Amino acid sequence: MPASLTQSLIDFLSTHISWIGIFLIMTLESANIPIPSEITMPLAGLLLVSKAGGTPLQAFLEGGLIGALGCLFGSTISYALGLYGGRPLVERYGKYILVSHRDIDRADKWFSRWGDWASFLSRLLPVVRTFISFPAGVVRLNFPRFAILTFVGSFLWCGVLAMAGAALGDNWKTIADLIHPVEYPIIGIFVLLVIYYIYRHIRHAQKEPEGEKAS
Repeated sequence: MPASLTQSLIDFLSTHISWIGIFLIMTLESANIPIPSEITMPLAGLLLVSKAGGTPLQAFLEGGLIGALGCLFGSTISYALGLYGGRPLVERYGKYILVSHRDIDRADKWFSRWGDWASFLSRLLPVVRTFISFPAGVVRLNFPRFAILTFVGSFLWCGVLAMAGAALGDNWKTIADLIHPVEYPIIGIFVLLVIYYIYRHIRHAQKEPEGEKAS
């Protein structure tokens, strides 16, 4: 998020923060709208718990619960979009964006094997946590397991951030300063994977006619 928008978010939360607002923001963050939870949740811990006389442990429990409920709601929306809207479109028009039925089958197999881990671990990673639910819906990951692991992972992420905000007080911005550098390698890895996927897809398409001729 650009620095100006980040500051606008901080200014807004500093004067209008509430647990209902935190729930809505975390819902949006998990529904593919990249609102930085490393700002939202520490501020919640600081302003809604610490400055109201609460403890860091209370911030962990309250922030974790409200944040995780918002994440679960937003993730369910994103999952449903992938399940009912994304998959039919990918199956019908995927070839135009270099996604074949074979790619979908591979994704299904990968998520069948590793999807539970992906659902949990993605909730503990910046950037990835915002977008993982849509592909989970596209590949029809088992929803009850997806929901449970999403809630647990989100509870830990949101709870730790809220607790850190309560503990650090006015120095809460150091949390975002520590997390932001991690985002760049994650984005870089994602870009490299996309480039590799396009390269592999084009190379396979070039070889396929030769195989057909040989047969």
